[in-house]
Amino acid sequence: MPLIIAASHATSAGKRARNEDFLGMVTPNEPELSTKGMLAAIADGVSGNEGGREASEYAVRGLLADYYATPDTWPVTQALERVIKATNGWVQQQGSIRKELAGMATTLTAIVLRGRFYYFAHVGDTRLYLLRGGMLTRLTTDHVWDRPEMQHVLTRAIGLDSRLAIDHGMGELQQRDVFLLATDGVWASITEYDLTALLSEAAHGNGSIERASQALLEAALAAGSQDNVSALLLRVDALPQENLRDAVSLSRDLPLPPRLKVGQSIDGYLVEELIHASRATLLYRVRDPATQRQMVLKTLHPDHANDEQERSAFAHEEWLAKRVVARFFPQVITPQRKSALYYLCTWHAGSNLQQQLDAGVHFTVPEAVHHGEQLVRAIGALHRRSIIHRDIKPANVHLGDDGQLRVLDLGVAQSGLEAEQDNPAPQAGTPSFLAPEQFDNAPPSRQTDVYAVGVTLYYLLTRHYPYGEIEPFQHPRFSEPVPPSRYRPDIPLWLENVLLKAVAKDVSSRFETAEEFLLALERGAARPLATAGTPPLATRDPVSVWRTLAISAIILNILMLYLLVIR
Repeated sequence: MPLIIAASHATSAGKRARNEDFLGMVTPNEPELSTKGMLAAIADGVSGNEGGREASEYAVRGLLADYYATPDTWPVTQALERVIKATNGWVQQQGSIRKELAGMATTLTAIVLRGRFYYFAHVGDTRLYLLRGGMLTRLTTDHVWDRPEMQHVLTRAIGLDSRLAIDHGMGELQQRDVFLLATDGVWASITEYDLTALLSEAAHGNGSIERASQALLEAALAAGSQDNVSALLLRVDALPQENLRDAVSLSRDLPLPPRLKVGQSIDGYLVEELIHASRATLLYRVRDPATQRQMVLKTLHPDHANDEQERSAFAHEEWLAKRVVARFFPQVITPQRKSALYYLCTWHAGSNLQQQLDAGVHFTVPEAVHHGEQLVRAIGALHRRSIIHRDIKPANVHLGDDGQLRVLDLGVAQSGLEAEQDNPAPQAGTPSFLAPEQFDNAPPSRQTDVYAVGVTLYYLLTRHYPYGEIEPFQHPRFSEPVPPSRYRPDIPLWLENVLLKAVAKDVSSRFETAEEFLLALERGAARPLATAGTPPLATRDPVSVWRTLAISAIILNILMLYLLVIR
């Protein structure tokens, strides 16, 4: 489903002879709707002569036209910044060339709705409001002097100065959000209480928004507004599926939070504990004081603030985490406001399987089989969403106090979006859990995840690896896996056959899908897999076979030559 927006607008000179406000919007068709989004803008000319109207109209018309001519690779904020600053230069130039336009300037507030996010740019005292869930929030700050007698004197506007500082902001869209762009003739005359009531009517019902913009103007004029009055309303009726482009764009624009300490807060969430710190990421347990709900907050290490590749990878991880809505994964939580680059997910008491092994926990065969069934189901859920995890291991498998197994860390996961691209980092993951073909730069696949699950269960039962431990940067040679019963005699033959098939060196001998692996575990001893016969020597070690044949042929030739000589 595409992004669907309902919109209405109204503008009037009010009690003045000339209307110096100007507003407009563009709703493009695909593919521009997905790549550039829809754009709306409002401006209020500040000159007392005809230059005010000309400046406001040019600012809006120029932005609506030139924004869509910017490269698709530019972030939304960069495109808005470049176009508005070019407009500022033009307005200044016109004011210096034509005497009747001297001092021409205008305010400008613009918003772009793209995918599941909004972006805005602002200069002056036109305003942008957001009504969400019955609560009205002003998203822009007026650029006026803070002295009481100078509250209507602008400190920033297009045309005032050759150096223009533009305010930018962004956030996530929600269905039924209502955005209002208004000039000071409207917002200065209506209280926020009345503004909320009028916008709430626009938030509900299919036809109410058509009347709402005109109702705002009438209310402002009835309240005694002496200025031009203009309003532009946007209501979000439907949201598309979140795309990776928007997630990466968000990661570029948000700052990284500093390293947080216990007791500090971020966006209202109280930090209770640093759960884990790696080279690239930090995980905190936080609490929402309003609901007392505990959550996990994940962010990048501050050292990576300027690392675009790490930021993009983090955005990709969050994007994938939002797609895996199932009991086998922590669930992403959308915060009410987000001032920094992080994401929240559900917190579950318990520990990962590696922590339990390190604590000396002994897993019985029935426990390992039960955990294996849950783990294989989780991997199957990922694969049905075209996601390959690429780093399954005990440290990334969490066992909650509720008995539910959950898969963690999608940091190196690969989705179907990259399926047709070159294979970046084919050996991403932990070496001892990488399938043999990946050491020859074969692309990750569902069967490489199956292999990692097999190694995880093997290690859970034996604390050994089927082919021995593999060190980073090592290029191992794989022979035949060690039967797990050599380390753990109580492992039944049926389970040994399942594990050996899961970790088979050759892809063709491995389970093809997680579902096939799960079926073998569920059938167990009732319908066991056939014992894999020992492959012939020519398959296991073809080099040795050919070497033996060559040596035998040489010896035979020497012997025949000797017999010919002595005769």
